Amino acid sequence: MVADAEAHLDHHEEHPPEPYYSSRISPSILGMYLFIGSEIMLFGAFFTAYFFIRVVNGVTWPSLLSNVPASYPLHLPVYMAAINTCILVTSSFTMHWALSSVKRGNVFGLRAGLLLTFLMGLTFLITQVTEYLRIGFNTSDGAFPTIFFCLTGLHGCHVFVGLTILLFMTVRAFRGHFSPEHHHGVEIGGIYWHFVDLMWILVFATVYII
Repeated sequence: MVADAEAHLDHHEEHPPEPYYSSRISPSILGMYLFIGSEIMLFGAFFTAYFFIRVVNGVTWPSLLSNVPASYPLHLPVYMAAINTCILVTSSFTMHWALSSVKRGNVFGLRAGLLLTFLMGLTFLITQVTEYLRIGFNTSDGAFPTIFFCLTGLHGCHVFVGLTILLFMTVRAFRGHFSPEHHHGVEIGGIYWHFVDLMWILVFATVYII
């Protein structure tokens, strides 16, 4: 009997029981949603600073729709940012294509979707850096440049993190690590990338348009 008990214990040590989930959503995806929730609060703090500076303090804000005096030295490259926005939004569709493909077992669609998403995200980030180099003002020029660089720079950091995730996902995809049964890595990375895209739409509309 003792030998049977020891064998039973050894069996459980080699093969631990499957974890029990009280929800239909997997812990990894739930963890990503919770992480995104914390990032939304971080962005919310910067948006609060933006509206405080602009509305409460009444700082003159250069934008596409506002009547900015011709002598005002700060000008935003709205049309370049709009093209960049289209690139980033399109990358959400290629990311969705990659996820849909892996669920159907379409290896080509998975690899092509991830590669296109990475290239478009990289194009967005390079364009943003180029915009910084040519924009003609810096944080020492007042409250507007400070919050501009803080808000857009924060988003740029998130794009960089997303590109790092996409790079690992793409390498894994080309190594055949994903399948219709095991695609959580693509799904979790896709959730983060969609969040980055959605947040940029809010940043673009707030900073460049309104």
